Amino acid sequence: MDRNTLLAFFLIALVLLFTPKYMETFGPVVPTEEIDLKNDQNKQGTDTTNAFEKKQINKKNQPRSTKTTSLLAAQHRETLTTIETPLYTALLSSVNGGSIKEFRLKDFLSPDSQSVNTISKTNQNNLEIEIQDLNGDPLPLSANWELTQEPNRLISRSQKSIEYKNELFGGKFIKKTLTFYPESYTIDVDIDFKEIKDFIYRDVKLSWKGGLASTEKDSTDDKTYFKAAVYQGKELEELKVKKGEKETKKLTGATDWGAIRTKYFVSALIPKDPTNIRYAELSGETKNDEKYNLSFVFDCFQSSSFTLYHGPLEYEKIKELNVDLDEIMDFGWSFIRPVSKGVLFSLKRMHDYIPNYGVVLILFSVLVKILVFPLTKKSYQSTAAMQQIQPEVNALRDKHKNNPQKLNQATMQLYKEKGVNPLGGCLPMLLQMPLLFALFQVFRTTIELRNEPFVWWIKDLSSPDVIINLPFTVPLYGSHIAFLPILMVISTFIQQKMMSGGIQQPQQKMMQNFMMIFFFLIFNNFPSGLNLYYTLFNVLTIAQQKLLPATSPR
Repeated sequence: MDRNTLLAFFLIALVLLFTPKYMETFGPVVPTEEIDLKNDQNKQGTDTTNAFEKKQINKKNQPRSTKTTSLLAAQHRETLTTIETPLYTALLSSVNGGSIKEFRLKDFLSPDSQSVNTISKTNQNNLEIEIQDLNGDPLPLSANWELTQEPNRLISRSQKSIEYKNELFGGKFIKKTLTFYPESYTIDVDIDFKEIKDFIYRDVKLSWKGGLASTEKDSTDDKTYFKAAVYQGKELEELKVKKGEKETKKLTGATDWGAIRTKYFVSALIPKDPTNIRYAELSGETKNDEKYNLSFVFDCFQSSSFTLYHGPLEYEKIKELNVDLDEIMDFGWSFIRPVSKGVLFSLKRMHDYIPNYGVVLILFSVLVKILVFPLTKKSYQSTAAMQQIQPEVNALRDKHKNNPQKLNQATMQLYKEKGVNPLGGCLPMLLQMPLLFALFQVFRTTIELRNEPFVWWIKDLSSPDVIINLPFTVPLYGSHIAFLPILMVISTFIQQKMMSGGIQQPQQKMMQNFMMIFFFLIFNNFPSGLNLYYTLFNVLTIAQQKLLPATSPR
């Protein structure tokens, strides 16, 4: 999670957990090292170094001719093919045997109101194959790919395949087939090495290079979620590089999938046979831009088939792949993830009947308030009871100020006699924390709220509801002023004022004012959907405090 998220979590937890205790005390009477996994056989002294490692170790095994490769690429006539389905339009190039030059998602718009394009000029070198001949020299594979048929445009209303071939050894071809499906973001990638297998090393590399394009207006926030990941043995290994740094991770063994993601979109390579993967490699660097590469090295004499999922981070579509690709999504810590998924499911089911997600969030906040009503009721009553006996507690402090042990005994006896639980105000709030964190995580990252308008100035529930743009940027605050955070801070201020009974000590006033300012600075950059929910939840809490008898049950 990014720094702002963790900071917000800490502040929310601090306020929820310690407000009752604070009121009791001050109120009136009434919280990378690069991974280098080595082959187990190497540990035993067996030489199992694959072809790509041999090339690095043996310096004389350099590419046969870089100039020849460049000349071939320059002379190659690039063939472009457009694939259109109900979900996307893809532009394929014959370079690398079907690299994707454009991928426009029809259901998602970019800030310029055009279809989102997840491919930029820096990541068109994707689905690249690297092989070596028996001398250990790399074979030029970027150019000289030809289509077995050359359609200018293929409209895929049913399953369609397109095949590229490249002649390498006198009438011997390597072939790559891409299969598209009309109602899916998956593309099957099948590579045929049968004709050339007697002339090449069996270790082959398939790569997606350059990551994905940033698609959001706030590119800084979008790049917060940029990363690469590999899933092996039910464990997720991620790579996120820091600014100005470069890092590589190599992970040996069976691999379920590898992926590169942005905030809302992902490109994932899924081997048809995970056990055929020799190792997966992740690399990333940040210079002018943040880029990630993903590579698989596999035995081409065995399975050479992959599935490419290239599309939105929509939980239901990703879950249908049945490879645990949803592990790359931001649902929070392990104990929060089930709650986050439940929240997302509820929002989507409600949206099936209510077309406006803003209205969905309003109704959802009401339902959540009803759900946690028994807990908040008990918390308020416990806090009120603690305030009622505060004069007696203060008297005991004065009486036993030189004997802490006796003070504790007397205080606990007083709590027992009055039927007051000193933790009664904290525990109900603590039980709400998983739900609160889940809501925070889902509202910040779910693609369902992306570009969804509510009313008037709130045109995108996944972005701040900016009313004023500033000519400068303030750390943690941004370069704008949003309106909903102002309402949220005001409602929070009123709520805490009511909890204090309207009378506050100087320390309490100072702390409260500081927290309100700090909350506004943090929440000013949060999505309007999240701030809409919190604001309405605060309003409902104020109404509950106003109507709820502040008495403790006996």
